[in-house]
Amino acid sequence: MMLIAIIAATVVLMALGFEMLLVLGLPTLAIKEVFYGRLPDVVFVQKLLGGINHSTLLAIPFFLFAAQLMASGQITRRLMGLVSAMLGHTRGGIGHTVIGGSMAFGSVSGSAPATVAALGGMVYPELRKSGYSEKFSLGLIVSSAETALLIPPSITFIVYGWMTGTSVAQLFAGGLAIGVVLALIFGLLVMFHAARQNVTARPRVPWKQRLEALIAAGWALGMPIIILGGIYSGTFTPTEAAAVSVVYAIFVEAVIYRELSFSKLVEICEASAISTAVIFVLLAFGGVLSFFVTLAHVPTSISAFLAAIDAGPILFLLILNVCFLIAGMFIDPNSALLILVPPLFPVATSLGIDPVHLGMIVTLNISLGMITPPFGLDLFVASSTLDKPVTKIIAGVWPFVVANLIALLIVTYIPQISLFIPNLLFR
Repeated sequence: MMLIAIIAATVVLMALGFEMLLVLGLPTLAIKEVFYGRLPDVVFVQKLLGGINHSTLLAIPFFLFAAQLMASGQITRRLMGLVSAMLGHTRGGIGHTVIGGSMAFGSVSGSAPATVAALGGMVYPELRKSGYSEKFSLGLIVSSAETALLIPPSITFIVYGWMTGTSVAQLFAGGLAIGVVLALIFGLLVMFHAARQNVTARPRVPWKQRLEALIAAGWALGMPIIILGGIYSGTFTPTEAAAVSVVYAIFVEAVIYRELSFSKLVEICEASAISTAVIFVLLAFGGVLSFFVTLAHVPTSISAFLAAIDAGPILFLLILNVCFLIAGMFIDPNSALLILVPPLFPVATSLGIDPVHLGMIVTLNISLGMITPPFGLDLFVASSTLDKPVTKIIAGVWPFVVANLIALLIVTYIPQISLFIPNLLFR
């Protein structure tokens, strides 16, 4: 009954155009009053604040801040210059550069919208000059940013790890393989399109210039090396690595590249604070909603239903993928996580599905939701960044949606891809 009430209230509020804060908050308040009226109000406040009082979540504002610092300075440009020097001469050249650049930026930002905003204006003119169609160029920019949610450090992995108690370091390790799988599928799509449209490749860059690009990007490359190396060597926790990334970004941009002024730093702090506040308000209400979902034994009810229809892991994962696909069309990724993971995670573990494997499936679904019309978040970020109508961007993403679905099927039903690196490093 409660699950039906939550879904119905959420759908109605979304249809009426309410902000996601109210879409999560109002049903939660209503559930408390209708089903748990005797529960003291102080418990609601405790769950609201206590849900986000977790050290793991401190990584989110730090990584958002680091991403803003990179996007506004030289780090991003130099990373893109290095990727272009290494991949620009291949068939589809600049297209592969966009994918590689998104992975490089994602390896220090963990945010798909930040990747679109940082790289979009930089690579779109180059794609068009090389002969890519407008639709494909827009679709590639939006879709390749998804790799930022899979290549560690991923904010989505941090949220999922906080919600489920799964090791964030193991999720990061699994995301390396899944990010590469998605990038390779996108790369094949770029090669196919480049061959059909006769897209020109850049001249092969001499090794001397590649070395110069590598040296120029040396300080920029230091950030992913420090973050990932520190986490996997056990020197840093993910949260500590996030804090180190901010200090390193400020040092490189202000001292080495001399691009960061005090006034610019204040502006970046303000933008990062707003982004952080939006995420944490949603996480707070999501934590309360998760509490009521657990209190109502919703996971037990779902397990009983699946047992009644004799559903095993394969059918469950298919249902999970469909639920996240539909949710991704209408709500932002953090909200989809907060609504769907609490009732589905206990069921998945009872069916013997590895939490790390499930995290890869969920995050890949979230990535797909970022580009799925009508309300994929990255569609609107790209529209604002590139000053293009959302309808044009939607028209360009469909080949990448298909590519995503192929990657999702592979990752869902071949768990070894997700678990190979975590098993190698941690088990």
